[in-house]
Amino acid sequence: MTENAKPVKVAVVRCDIVSEACPGVGCFKAFNERKSHFKAYGEEAQIIAFFTCGGCSGRRVYRLLKALKSHDLDVVHLSSCMLMQDSYPKCPNLDAIRKTIQDAGIKIVEGTHH
Repeated sequence: MTENAKPVKVAVVRCDIVSEACPGVGCFKAFNERKSHFKAYGEEAQIIAFFTCGGCSGRRVYRLLKALKSHDLDVVHLSSCMLMQDSYPKCPNLDAIRKTIQDAGIKIVEGTHH
């Protein structure tokens, strides 16, 4: 990292239902190894948050993004479980969650480890 450059700060939002069965190992492994949807990040990038949507309606996303903005959040990854409709329950609120993130002025990357 060059002097004066700040590390990219990443958050991952994931499906509340899937979180009951998935500890997030795939997401963290992909981030730690800078693979799949994390391959563009340098060594200095940090995951500063890993949270669920709060259940159907995605009610938690707005509140947590608001809190994370004070921690200089740069990008939110929508976890693979939110996007893989053949392997996991379809997220009925995906478009609303995307809009919440976009309206907060935060970059979105779709996917984590798949």
